[in-house]
Amino acid sequence: MNLNKIPATIVTGFLGAGKTTLLRHLLTQAQGRRIAVIVNEFGELGIDGELLKGCGIGCDESGAENGQVIELANGCLCCTVQEEFAPVMEQLAQRRGQIDHLVIETSGLALPKPLVQAFQWPTIRHAFTVDAVVTVVDAPAVAEGRFAHDPQAVDAQRRADAELDHESPLAELFEDQLATADLVLLNKAQDLSSQALAQVEAMVRSQAPAGVQVLPASHGQVDIAILLGLGRAVEDVIDQRRTHHDHEDDDHDHDAFDALSLNLQVSDRQALIQALNRLVRQHEIYRIKGFIALPGAAMRLVVQGVGQRFDSHFDRPWRPDEERRSRLVLIGRQLRADRLAHALQAAGMPCQPL
Repeated sequence: MNLNKIPATIVTGFLGAGKTTLLRHLLTQAQGRRIAVIVNEFGELGIDGELLKGCGIGCDESGAENGQVIELANGCLCCTVQEEFAPVMEQLAQRRGQIDHLVIETSGLALPKPLVQAFQWPTIRHAFTVDAVVTVVDAPAVAEGRFAHDPQAVDAQRRADAELDHESPLAELFEDQLATADLVLLNKAQDLSSQALAQVEAMVRSQAPAGVQVLPASHGQVDIAILLGLGRAVEDVIDQRRTHHDHEDDDHDHDAFDALSLNLQVSDRQALIQALNRLVRQHEIYRIKGFIALPGAAMRLVVQGVGQRFDSHFDRPWRPDEERRSRLVLIGRQLRADRLAHALQAAGMPCQPL
């Protein structure tokens, strides 16, 4: 690795795998490293970037933004490298003396390979090298037979599972994220037995390149020495990593996914979670995330859901100059804003698509 270049770690993984949680942990354990962050958000609301700033990342002591967190919204990073990614990288290159490491959190819908290939461009290659691609896996989801795609290596029982769809875009994305990995983290390991975790690891190893390190992680907590400084120079070898998708053949089509944003009024936390669970059961929704303003609550409520698993917590007080409103982003397939808004309104939550 050229020590004059800024090492970049690409963090990829499926929706809700825990990429942002990992990034939070990494930045709070930076040990003096000056780390710049690019957060790629699929949808109209920069939820992940807001979460990072909510825990003090991306702001100086006065609360003003310090340029540490850069959000690229409204699109998949792997499909917008020329329009959005390259100019940002060129700007960061001008700040080379102020940055020790760059971390890029991709959208859950992004393919890592085209992004790594962008580091081959002369305008980027002279200043950056890809230190490693880290793929975060939702271990409990994989244990349940979701987002798996390897008909030759997955055991017969798993392949016969009625819930598996080997032709789904989700499975193909999962396969590609493993195929480009230098390190795979089996996140949420605390929710699995040792036997189930071993089965997930075996399945992941059957799809990942030989020799890739696969490690369990709980709540995204991994030693920073394991994540940074791998020195793989992935841009030099990425063309040899075979994936299911190939951009030159236009196989990668995000039109299959919808990202809808909604404004709504929420009076009860538990009623909201119950309503969102009903939505997930009735529609093909993969991910829900957003901020909620509860009446009488001085703190902002963060809501995140993957499938029917939801988490909600208060992250910070509302700022005096901040509009207190409830916003959600829903990611899935064949979503209709009018139907989703009607369902929430029927649950007693007036709703307006953005």
